[in-house]
Amino acid sequence: MKKITLTLVLLFAVQLSRAQDSCASALTISAGVYAVGTINGALPTPCNGGDAVPVAYVPAGEWYAYTPSQNYTVTITSDISQNTPRKDTRFHVYTGTCDALSCFAGDDDSGSGYSSIDVFNVTAGTTYYIAWDNRWLNTSQNTGFSFQLIEAPIVVPPVTPITYVTQNVATINSGYNICVVDMNGDHKDDIVGVSNNNLRVHYQGNTPGTFTVTDYPFTNVSNMPGWSMAAGDYNRDGYNDLILGSGSGLSILRSNSTGTAYTGITPGEYIFCQRTNFADLNKDGNLDLFSCHDVDDNVYYLNDGAGNLTYYQSNTTPGSMNLSSTTSGQNGGNYSTLFTDFDNDGDTDVFISKCSGPPCQLIRYDGGNVYTNVSAIAGINVTPIQTWSSAVADFDNDGDMDVIITASSGTHKFFRNNFETTNTLSAFTNITAGSGWDANPSTNIDNVAYDFDNDGRVDVLGGGNKIMFNQGNNTFAGVSYSGIAVGAVGDLNNDGFLDIQNGATIRYAVPNNNNWIKVAFEGIQSNRNGIGARVEIYGPWGKQIRDVRSGEGFRYMSSLNAHFGIGTATTIDQVIVRWPSGIVDTFNNVTPNQTLMVTEGASLGVNAFENSVFTVYPNPVKDQINIAINTANPVEFTTASIFDLNGRMVQEAVVQNQTVTVNQLAKGTYILQLKDAQGKNYSQKFIKE
Repeated sequence: MKKITLTLVLLFAVQLSRAQDSCASALTISAGVYAVGTINGALPTPCNGGDAVPVAYVPAGEWYAYTPSQNYTVTITSDISQNTPRKDTRFHVYTGTCDALSCFAGDDDSGSGYSSIDVFNVTAGTTYYIAWDNRWLNTSQNTGFSFQLIEAPIVVPPVTPITYVTQNVATINSGYNICVVDMNGDHKDDIVGVSNNNLRVHYQGNTPGTFTVTDYPFTNVSNMPGWSMAAGDYNRDGYNDLILGSGSGLSILRSNSTGTAYTGITPGEYIFCQRTNFADLNKDGNLDLFSCHDVDDNVYYLNDGAGNLTYYQSNTTPGSMNLSSTTSGQNGGNYSTLFTDFDNDGDTDVFISKCSGPPCQLIRYDGGNVYTNVSAIAGINVTPIQTWSSAVADFDNDGDMDVIITASSGTHKFFRNNFETTNTLSAFTNITAGSGWDANPSTNIDNVAYDFDNDGRVDVLGGGNKIMFNQGNNTFAGVSYSGIAVGAVGDLNNDGFLDIQNGATIRYAVPNNNNWIKVAFEGIQSNRNGIGARVEIYGPWGKQIRDVRSGEGFRYMSSLNAHFGIGTATTIDQVIVRWPSGIVDTFNNVTPNQTLMVTEGASLGVNAFENSVFTVYPNPVKDQINIAINTANPVEFTTASIFDLNGRMVQEAVVQNQTVTVNQLAKGTYILQLKDAQGKNYSQKFIKE
């Protein structure tokens, strides 16, 4: 059922009469936009902001009365386009009678430019008195502004969609227990803890809920992960390495070729590390190291492929990439990064959550060493905003990545990516109103996006001891759990449901009736972990996507396996892995409730669908391939990709009149992969002469 939002817009372009100058004569309003003239009525008793209007001003207020016809979630805001520029406003909401008012809601500075926003639930038939005062408006500024009252249906929390049981593991007692990732190459999630001079790994056993504990002593590590940890195999030996981010800089724990020892490395540059990540920043197939810098431009270490690292600081080191703001006063406050493909071009872009006032940033990767700040184009550079981390996922399952700027204080903001309709990275749409995020008062420094109940929709774990469960149609509802908090996330008993590790406590999800699939990776031309890969799955639900990322939220390192819930569906029509190298692996008719191990390029030598769908001629070919489609099984092809036998994409083309031109190819054997109008892939070998 589609969400219905009732918004009646009533705009008064003239100053309202003095009939609103007191509670007793409050102007009756409903949903709509209202113009407030000069504030010159009775001063309300403050419900927020703490103090009354200073004596230097004439203390005054303007009053309105609102009686809803049914239960609603109501938004009152002066952060609207009618107020340009915004004014520094404050309002209070009361219940009761005019001679006995009780504070109910209100706001001072939650909107941009110190404007006001508050969201609260109201009860049908109850009268709510809304009073604006002139606390921050001196005589020259007290010339009027507008506000809007918005009504939306109340999102009713769902029946608890997933439950948890807890296990306390006394041996999880390192100084920093903030990482869940595979450490021995079996693609099952392990628990990683770090203390001074010691790495402790709880390797997941074959019996659910059992672990084998191994300690690895190390030296030359002066920075502990007081702020964050990230994992990835940057030396390509099959075992994950670790970045430890502290307030003084970062240190590295690098595995040996058998995963039986770790070498400590401390590069020595000063960095006030916040979020750390592994990412292939220049798309050369090697994992680089990245760190947010709290008080300066962001920094990174480029990997030359032999494990040697070179330090760069954005906008400072000659030849550095623009991975930080170039705007004066906005280069610091970098708290969290998510490396994600926002424009569906196969390259990894960067979303940076900013604290301390500067707006968040979206930085697009344009190839080579070129990154471009497109925050203004995307429209996500809103202020003021206070966030330590944001939740990024395809929340509406339309094939592109959306953003929930989850507040560490203030209010959350939900932005929908419109790439699926515009086919370009353009302005996101602010869909906060009525989404459930506008009515979520819980803030937190850490927020992570996963499908916790395996229903096929991505949820968010954040503050307030609750999970915001995705209800579909871009609405969320919070479900509370005693003591739940953000931690490292992974499948710690290999049952296909995501568990949460927080300190010595593991919160195991109790499986419901929903099905799932996990995808694990072994990169060949791309980095070993497949970090930066896009995974797509297709079935009765339509399409779901995940991007493989090292470092979610603000602090924690979570599983590098891609995890999907598929609800009660029992079939998966297709799984597609788009590697950073450009190689595309396709698997059809995949059985649910398993871990699908994908080695880069392994599927390319096998037809994606039956050979009976089409044939190619001539074969060998000189200039142009002709495609003959089986009339008993007609398929309309739209695009073609051609791979060499090493799995590297060498050509993309549009299929025109059932032909593909290949005269630019060198002699050799290739794989032609065709995509139909439904996005499914088919392949066939051919020889170019």
